[in-house]
Amino acid sequence: MDNKAKNSSNQMTMGGMVTRFITSAIILAVTAFLTPGFEIASLWTLLLAAVVLAVMDYLFNLILGVDATPFGRGIVGFVVSVVVLYATQFFVAGYNISMLSAIVGAVIYGIIAAMVPGKQSL
Repeated sequence: MDNKAKNSSNQMTMGGMVTRFITSAIILAVTAFLTPGFEIASLWTLLLAAVVLAVMDYLFNLILGVDATPFGRGIVGFVVSVVVLYATQFFVAGYNISMLSAIVGAVIYGIIAAMVPGKQSL
């Protein structure tokens, strides 16, 4: 594979990653809006929370082999998504959620993500 083709595939991958990140951030914003007791203070808080959620999802997937998808992996994926939503508040200032709201939020996030084409992880 020559460098031009290699760079083109890397750019597509980077573009896909950016698109997935933006989509996940929008889904997170809608989830916070629809979930009582789930507050995100600002746009920057939302973007930082989306990054933290993506990193935690990656780590859970790497360590446990479980994707934090509320409906994709059954009850284990749902529990992981609740934990990820709840634990994010300890890493991001301005992101507040109760445990009950994390449970409701995981359901809402899963429903919205299921309606959006492509792979969105929590």
